[in-house]
Amino acid sequence: MIDAYFIHLLILICIYVILAISLQLSLGFTGLLNLAHVAFFAIGAYATALLALSGYPFWLCILFAGVLAALFGYVLSIPTNKLKGDYLALATLGFSFVIYAIVLNWISLTNGPMGLPGIPRPTFLGINFSNNNNFFMLSIFVTVIIYFVIYSITKSPLGKVMEAIRDDELAARSLGKNTKKIKSISMATSAFFAGIAGSLFAYYITFIDPTSFSFSNLIPILSIVIIGGLASLPGTVFATIIIILLPEPLRFIGFPSSVIGPARQLIYAMLLLIILYYKPKGFYGKVNLE
Repeated sequence: MIDAYFIHLLILICIYVILAISLQLSLGFTGLLNLAHVAFFAIGAYATALLALSGYPFWLCILFAGVLAALFGYVLSIPTNKLKGDYLALATLGFSFVIYAIVLNWISLTNGPMGLPGIPRPTFLGINFSNNNNFFMLSIFVTVIIYFVIYSITKSPLGKVMEAIRDDELAARSLGKNTKKIKSISMATSAFFAGIAGSLFAYYITFIDPTSFSFSNLIPILSIVIIGGLASLPGTVFATIIIILLPEPLRFIGFPSSVIGPARQLIYAMLLLIILYYKPKGFYGKVNLE
């Protein structure tokens, strides 16, 4: 029982590491205050659920989930390209509310508030991932690959231009860089990996409904990015472990589930306030959160 419980937590850590480091790409490295990340997560999850329930193979489902989320990310970047700071945050937050309203009210496609149950666990290369131990191996394999892909992007010339846009977009533009194109690429790439995280989430939980993709579910992802430090991938992994594991002792104290949920949000809020007060850059951040 304990082993199964820890395997469950490790799988969640893998999924949230993918979500957080992909958000780092747009927020931490490019400076885009993107609050649409949970929407891309939802797009990937619902795309996977609908395809998997129709009998499509794992590799097609997870790839389509990422590509569809990236497409939405690119489309969103076009009207918001000139927006910065609070205005960009509001625009992307509005997109999250639109996606949430769609999955809640498009009954014929998403089954609305009843959700999509019975999502089959994947089978790939002859391996059945219905066992949580096998699914953890799949999750950590995908997480490691995505981590090194994003790490490579941040160390590439493209990544350096992203950081230049974050620090001073006008200066980057004056040097001949196409900042609009780079920001669109950053948003689309970030959304692509969020869609893959949504795909893994749908396969693991085997049931999704709109409550998993409300705005409140963005709070732990943002907490991870801020606590770990902007533009820090190792810090993001470290913060993910803290955020996922920190509230878990509440389950063993005997509190009812109606208390655990609000207490979890309270812990996130208190931890954020403490970190922002004593370490404005987070544990390993390179830039201040402005």
